[in-house]
Amino acid sequence: MFPIDLSGKKGVVFGVANDRSIAWGITKALSQAGARIALTYQGDRLKERVEDLATNLKDPLTLPCDATDDDQIAQVFQSLKEEFGEISFLVHSIAFANKEDLSGRYADTGREGYRMALEISAYSLLPMIRHAAPLMTEGGSVVAMTFDASQRVYPGYNVMGTAKAALEHGVRQLAYEFGEQNIRVNAISAGPLETLAARGISGFRDMRHAAADKAPLKRNITVDEVAQAALFLCSGLSSGITGAIIPVDAGYHIMAV
Repeated sequence: MFPIDLSGKKGVVFGVANDRSIAWGITKALSQAGARIALTYQGDRLKERVEDLATNLKDPLTLPCDATDDDQIAQVFQSLKEEFGEISFLVHSIAFANKEDLSGRYADTGREGYRMALEISAYSLLPMIRHAAPLMTEGGSVVAMTFDASQRVYPGYNVMGTAKAALEHGVRQLAYEFGEQNIRVNAISAGPLETLAARGISGFRDMRHAAADKAPLKRNITVDEVAQAALFLCSGLSSGITGAIIPVDAGYHIMAV
């Protein structure tokens, strides 16, 4: 295997919540490749958990960040500027919707729930890349996490599918706007993964069974496979890729039924 060496590179990962999260899998892959990483946490509830995980990293930085608070987002990047000087990658692995909006009828989604899902899951990428760009002095890579429900109906995913569709458009738009700065913006469309967050999705186990049954590889994917794709996108090996939605789903996306 051709090794990916990120020694001397620095970046930030948003969205680590526990040791089973996709964001943590990506963090481990980046760290093992030699990168120095900053992790963010939302509030005191997650602070201790994220700080404990960070002890597994080399010279980590942990910072508070509520994705709905512009001042906290700005402060994260001010801290990165002071501590890191520059960064070369940003991983956006943030998504949220009220539990009641992930069951029942999509048509019954309330205005506030709809706004919150899109603000946290999609809009938050905009201020993050806006603040990150000045620190990517030699170019950089931004990687977001999406899901096939942006394109197709997954009963129970509801408003989160809408948020992922908005996120994917944002990836393409931002790839265009920041391309001249040699900042690449891509997303990984991961198959259904057994994370704690996924347990809140109605019918999630059915999604996993259907994916394993219909995918060409006849199995579900792993967090490590998503992490390896993110590592590739954060490295120079993907220097010609931007504005892409890259499926890591055992081939499920190519099947008509």
